[in-house]
Amino acid sequence: MRLLVLGAGALGGYFGGRALERGLDATFLVRPRRAEQLARDGLRVESPLGDIARPVTTTDRAGPGFDVVLLTCKAYDLDDALAAIRAAVEAGAAVLPILNGMAHLDRLNAAFGRERVWGGLAKCAATLTKDGVVKHLGDWHWLIFGEQDGRMDGRAAALAAALGTSKGLEAEAVPDIQRRMWEKLVHLGTVAAGTVLMRANVGEIVRAGGRDFLVTILERNAAIAAANGHAMTPAFMEGYRAMFSDPDSPYTASMLRDLESGGRTEAEHILAWLAEAARQAGVDDGIHAMAVLHARAYDQRRAAGRL
Repeated sequence: MRLLVLGAGALGGYFGGRALERGLDATFLVRPRRAEQLARDGLRVESPLGDIARPVTTTDRAGPGFDVVLLTCKAYDLDDALAAIRAAVEAGAAVLPILNGMAHLDRLNAAFGRERVWGGLAKCAATLTKDGVVKHLGDWHWLIFGEQDGRMDGRAAALAAALGTSKGLEAEAVPDIQRRMWEKLVHLGTVAAGTVLMRANVGEIVRAGGRDFLVTILERNAAIAAANGHAMTPAFMEGYRAMFSDPDSPYTASMLRDLESGGRTEAEHILAWLAEAARQAGVDDGIHAMAVLHARAYDQRRAAGRL
């Protein structure tokens, strides 16, 4: 199975590298600077589950001959990504997006047709250093995906079988991918809103007396999901209440890491989307609106060069 990985950053580098370990034919579609880095140094992943250091194949344009495109861009780069992968998809490749949130599915469906677009999510915390090393943060290593019609006998199931389960990667095809994506959004929307507003990790917020604050965001996100037909299970809520009550947790959202490094954030695609979804569902949007305001004020400072 031939895999085209759009980007060799945190998630593209990690999952693309693990796919190569599993024997898949993976090519990385990257910008010139990253291509030069990879040509010079190879793909380097530092992970508690095993490092990767190997040469890789890169390209600057998509073309025919790929079975699946692994789409790992940030949500704010989606327009450029659609143009970059179009030739591969029109030649028959399926698209596996692991972007945060839900909004991208409608745009991908409109661009390529629902039958070519899968749902997907990554449970993996990683970052790309300035010298081009993918640093895997912790031990989350799950890639979950599925065809939107729920079929379990197609290309998604074949990819899951090819990737398999190993120490560094557990790949799973599921028949209910949209429910799984809502679960991730409930969780992600909580850690993003909480850690961005407080500029602190979960443990620091809890130790400061913010446990109820985090749980309130979690419960409001769950109410949004339920209003959209995807109620969270009691076990899910129990597990995440415990996660957001841990005074020793170092957990932060990638959105906070982006903000602290002076980069662009996905606030519009996650926080603003959730705030609007809360209003439509009749859920109190006060905390979400404040998180959006905080992120937009940061954007103003960034645009003015005053970070």
